[in-house]
Amino acid sequence: MADTTSAKRLTRIEQYDILTRPPRLELQAIVELAAQVCDTPMATINLITDVAQHQVATFGFDAAICRREDSMCAMTLDSDTPVVVPDARLDERFATNPFVTGEIGSVRFYASHHLRTLDGVVIGTLCVFDEEPRELGATQVGALATLAERIVDVLELSLRSRQLAQSNERLSTFAGRVSHDLKSPLTSVSMSLEMLRERLSDDDEAADAVWLLERALNGSRRMAALIDEVLSYATLGGSMAAEPVDLDEVLTDVLSDLSGALSGVEVQRGPLPTVTGDPVQLRSVVQNIVDNAAKYRHPTRPLEVAVSSRSEEGRVVIAVADNGVGIPEADRSRVFEPRVRLSDDNLGSGIGLDTVRRVVQAHGGTIGVDETPGGGATVWFALPV
Repeated sequence: MADTTSAKRLTRIEQYDILTRPPRLELQAIVELAAQVCDTPMATINLITDVAQHQVATFGFDAAICRREDSMCAMTLDSDTPVVVPDARLDERFATNPFVTGEIGSVRFYASHHLRTLDGVVIGTLCVFDEEPRELGATQVGALATLAERIVDVLELSLRSRQLAQSNERLSTFAGRVSHDLKSPLTSVSMSLEMLRERLSDDDEAADAVWLLERALNGSRRMAALIDEVLSYATLGGSMAAEPVDLDEVLTDVLSDLSGALSGVEVQRGPLPTVTGDPVQLRSVVQNIVDNAAKYRHPTRPLEVAVSSRSEEGRVVIAVADNGVGIPEADRSRVFEPRVRLSDDNLGSGIGLDTVRRVVQAHGGTIGVDETPGGGATVWFALPV
C-alpha cells in the first residue's frame, strides 16, 4: 500500500512539472502570505518525493533540497493535519531531527498543512517555522489550511494550462490530418473534371460527361463537409454530431473517392450497419483505414481488400482486411500513436491512424489491428450499439 501511495505521489509531482523550474511567482506570494498570517520569519512549500524534500518556494531563507529521511515534513505526511509543534525539541518525532539539533537548522516552532491533490494524494506540505518557540491561534491554523488549498489550485491551474496547450497542438494536428483527408476526394474531383473537359468536345459523350460532373460535385460536397467539420472542431472545441450514420453509404462514397488508388482492386464488402455518431468523422475513419490498405501493398501479390462487420456484446465491429505488407505484432499499438511511421516510404504522414483512434474513442469505441490470415493487416474498430 505504501509503495502505491508513493508511486501516486511521484506521478502527481511529475505531472505538475515544478521541481526543475524557477519558483512560480504565485507560489512565492502564497508562501510570503503564510509567513505573515502566522507571524513567522520563515515559510516554505515542500514537495516530497521518494528520496528527497524539494523546497519549491520559500520565504525568509534560500530554497534547498534535502534527503527525505532528514525532512520534518516527510515525517508528517501520514499524520492528520494541521501539525502544530510549539517547540520541536520537546516533540519525540522531531527532537533528534537534524533541522532541530543544529546539524542543518535550529527549528523550534513548526507548523504544516498537507498539500492534497483533487484526487486525495498528499504531495507535500505548506510549512511555517521559527527558531523560537511560539503558538498558533485557531484563525492562523485555519488560514494555513486555506493557503495550502490555494497552492494546489495554482498547481492544478498550471497543469490545465499545459493540457490546453497540448490540446491546441492536437487541434493543429487534426487540421493537418483533415488536409490530408481532403487529398483523396480532391484527386477524384480533379480527375473527373479533366476527363469531363476532354469528353465535352464530343457531343456523343454527353451522358458520360453528366455522370462525371455529378461525381465531381459529390466530391466537392464532401470536401465542403470536411472543411465545415474543421471549423466546428476549432471554434467549439471539437463538437461531435450524434445522428444515424449508414456505414454502407459511407463505404460507397469512400470507394468512389479512392477509385484511383484502388484501380483494378476488387473490394469485397459485406453489409455494414447504421450507427449513431458524427457522419463526417466516421467517414474519415473509414477512408483512412481503406486508404492505408491501398497504400501498403505486398510487392509480390495483387491487393485484396475485404470490408465486413459483426455484432458482439452490445457493439458492432467493422473490419478492413487486406493482404498487404502487414504490421509486426510489436508495432500494432504504436501505429495509433501521433506521428508514428513504421517506414520511410513517404506514403503517410504518421498522423492518420492517431486521428482515427481519437475519433473512435470520442464515439465510445475501441480500435485495433490484427494479422490477416495468410498475411496482411486487419484494422478494426468497434462502436457501441
